[in-house]
Amino acid sequence: MSRKIRYGMVGGGRGAFIGGVHRIAANMDGQIELVCGAFSSDPQKSKDSGADLYLPAERCYGSFEEMIQKEAALPADKRMDFVSIVTPNHMHFPPAKAALEAGFHVLSDKPATFDLTESKALVDIVKKTGKLYGLTHNYTGYPLVKEARDMIKAGKLGKIRKVVVEYPQGWLATKLEDSGQKQAGWRTDPKRSGAAGCIGDIGTHAENLAEYITGLHIKELAADITAFVEGRALDDDGNVLLRFDNGAKGVLHASQISVGEENNLNIRVYGEKGGIEWHQNEPNTMLVKWLDQPMQVYRTANGYLGKNAAAATRTPPAHPEGYLEAFANIYKNFASHIRAVIAGTAPDEVALDYPKIGDGVRGMAFIEAVVKSSQANAAWTKLEV
Repeated sequence: MSRKIRYGMVGGGRGAFIGGVHRIAANMDGQIELVCGAFSSDPQKSKDSGADLYLPAERCYGSFEEMIQKEAALPADKRMDFVSIVTPNHMHFPPAKAALEAGFHVLSDKPATFDLTESKALVDIVKKTGKLYGLTHNYTGYPLVKEARDMIKAGKLGKIRKVVVEYPQGWLATKLEDSGQKQAGWRTDPKRSGAAGCIGDIGTHAENLAEYITGLHIKELAADITAFVEGRALDDDGNVLLRFDNGAKGVLHASQISVGEENNLNIRVYGEKGGIEWHQNEPNTMLVKWLDQPMQVYRTANGYLGKNAAAATRTPPAHPEGYLEAFANIYKNFASHIRAVIAGTAPDEVALDYPKIGDGVRGMAFIEAVVKSSQANAAWTKLEV
């Protein structure tokens, strides 16, 4: 198939942060092109945002419903192939449902939906329609995250015993939402964010990273979440004990009131034979620690890394790759899978390496279990997946 994969975007208009990140990521490898969009719930703002991106006026739609209806009516060689959803959480499910049922694949920002009920409904829709659904848990796109996963899958660290994953930020240490700041406004609003604030926003990234790297599932947890900033409706800090399905234990800490922290996502995994340590602030380095050998320093783009890490790398060693490139790896793999579906061929194994609806359900189950546990004074609570 000698053409680019075409997509339309829901959300991500003027003043949005994550929409621009998605567009850069989608464009990075030259395999995908933006052809249409419904960029805002305000029809005029949506059309103005599309004009900013030099899209044809007739493909800058006033609503996602209009976009999906009119794109579905276009000839196959014109219409979009998939929809990218980059809205606040409460608007993830409606366009995903509409797009899938109209015959379009979907790649959505996380968390998958507003609540667990919606995510489970989405599972049924994905199965019924047979369309692809991906989720942009972008931290799984880093080369060394993939290397860590492959090392653990191959048994190099032995049976996993302990997982420590942290995601501290400090940007909500004050009541920023009262200033009119758009991101702070919706992320602290239960009507738009859902049952959790910090845990839903960044705690789910920590949860997903821990499960992706280890290949394990969180079975139950004990959580203590807090809204430290007076008058804030949702949590801005959370501390969670984890029990995994293989018997491993873990600690997950997510915070948005840790003053001075930026996006300090990091993870340590310890097995019977060795351990790994990776920090998103320095994503091109991973420490590998052994029971009976000196510590090793793994670096991105070197020949000793495996095929999945290599496939996620674009530049030679010592040329930094980071957040945008990791995001782009999700888009690249998703587009490659779509290309295989259109061609009627089996997708390459690498193309299947992106978060899917099952990861979305687990993320929503994690959020609901954390909230339920904390309300019960940190009682151990099972994930209802």
